[in-house]
Amino acid sequence: MALPWDPLFREAFLTGLLLAPLAALLGCWLRLRGEWLATLGYAHVAGAGGVIGAIIHWPMLLSAMIASLLAGGLKGLMSRGQAGNEVFGVMILLGWCLGLLAAANHPAADLVGRVFLDGQILFAGRGHLLTACVLVVLSVVVLHRVSRPLMRERFQPGHLRANGRQLWPMTLGFDALVVLVVAASAMAMGVMASFVLLMLPAWVAWGVARGWRAALWLSALLGLAAYSVAFMAALVLDQPFGPVLVMVLLSLLPLRWLAQRRGAGGGAGDL
Repeated sequence: MALPWDPLFREAFLTGLLLAPLAALLGCWLRLRGEWLATLGYAHVAGAGGVIGAIIHWPMLLSAMIASLLAGGLKGLMSRGQAGNEVFGVMILLGWCLGLLAAANHPAADLVGRVFLDGQILFAGRGHLLTACVLVVLSVVVLHRVSRPLMRERFQPGHLRANGRQLWPMTLGFDALVVLVVAASAMAMGVMASFVLLMLPAWVAWGVARGWRAALWLSALLGLAAYSVAFMAALVLDQPFGPVLVMVLLSLLPLRWLAQRRGAGGGAGDL
């Protein structure tokens, strides 16, 4: 394990070490709300924002976050806090179009676009690490505040309305958190790496764990372990990080299928 702690790779490794379990944890909440496609929608918009930022000479991470926040605001206006996956499908198409067109018409943006698509964590620097630290702290605060209302909205939809409480501030705060984490992950690790971290650990944990808390812990641990293995493998084998991470996480799918065959999985169904 000495290689990731080399000064050349340390900041990049620590950035992913913070973002990977955080993204996997949020993936459980998105799956609970039926919005798992948000991960790919926001990631594509963030990637397009980063490419456009390279063209106009803005900080790419900032551009990605602004683009994702705008997309999150649009989602809120269109769906009033609860969206079907069609909204995120539109985001995917829009981000894909803008990113490719920008990359095709600007030499610098073409290189940046390839990095985002391939997923190369080694380009992450101190700015990404500081952003990841802030997002971890922000996530603790936001999830502590919104977790109970969001759970009640999912399983007792009339409870908040009966007590005269508005849900939209909670969903707005949660959506903003997801947007920022997806944007930071997409800029640090690539679009598909961000998507797979938010989707696959939660999906596996959903079918294996015997309850909500267990699913949260398992998802975060799977994201952390898969990231660590993929980082080392990509470094040692000199391969792009994104595809390696996807392959590592895909290798976990038999765990879900095995649990389903044995009838062991509970996931969200046993809440």
